[in-house]
Amino acid sequence: MDELTDLTAFMTVAREGGFRSAARAAGSSASRMGDAVRRLEARLGVRLLHRTTRSVTPTDAGARLLERLAPALGEVRSALDVVNDFRDRPAGRLRLNVPIAAARLVLPGIVPPFLAKYPDIRLEVIAEERLVDVVAEGYDAGIRYEERLAQDMVAVPIGPRVQRFATAASPAYFARRGRPRHPRELLDHDCLGGRYIGGPLHAWEFERGGKTLRVDPKGPLVVGLGTTTDLAVAAAVAGTGIIYDFEDWLRPYIDRGELEPVLEPWWPAFSGPVLYYPGRHHLPTPLRAFIDFVKSLQPRGHPWRSCS
Repeated sequence: MDELTDLTAFMTVAREGGFRSAARAAGSSASRMGDAVRRLEARLGVRLLHRTTRSVTPTDAGARLLERLAPALGEVRSALDVVNDFRDRPAGRLRLNVPIAAARLVLPGIVPPFLAKYPDIRLEVIAEERLVDVVAEGYDAGIRYEERLAQDMVAVPIGPRVQRFATAASPAYFARRGRPRHPRELLDHDCLGGRYIGGPLHAWEFERGGKTLRVDPKGPLVVGLGTTTDLAVAAAVAGTGIIYDFEDWLRPYIDRGELEPVLEPWWPAFSGPVLYYPGRHHLPTPLRAFIDFVKSLQPRGHPWRSCS
């Protein structure tokens, strides 16, 4: 068991890229994580991690070990989780990787009642916009929109099934610059753009009567999509320009009159997010409980499906 603990610590440190972040993820301390890795290296007689003041990365030997270790420890966790079936109520850790928009717009209505129903489950939610391999990075499941969904996964709908992108600006902005009546007129306005990290500027897409129109926004501010959306919203409320984002994200500001909708007949609709996870015979008990809970919240007619 000591060796299993040290192997788990090594994998966590490698995955998190540092001892402090690994300690936070494991609910331990950086010194304990460091001791575990040093014990493992001493037993194996080889260095597994390159350590600098700025980063921790696997050596060639560490990388080879990780390739074999992740699926092996997954099998061990699955074997131990079988005991969960004999408990009165599910227990254990559940790790989810989700987009920031899902963490803000979807999970608040799901997580509190789920944890109230299953108090012995410890839920860990990591929100980010990069696409990750949930299996390789130690997550039980993820949430994504279907166009960004990993292959060979089982998916179940979560949250609203239809969402829209919306455009809005402050009353002061419209008083100063006027209201566009067609998406093409946005080219003459100050637009608050966004991009994913390392990606191009995100085009604004509109639909009406079966016709799709894309606009490349130009303006005084570009933010990271999801990660700094609140900054763009604050700028829009302050009158800096027109914002384009999830309607659900902008709706509270619209309802309070801080933002006014514009071009609403052109707002495009798209399918809501899905919870996805690797298809395997034995699902961890906390994940199985979460899937059943999410499924119970959805209207009938949205079956699970396999993405391949």
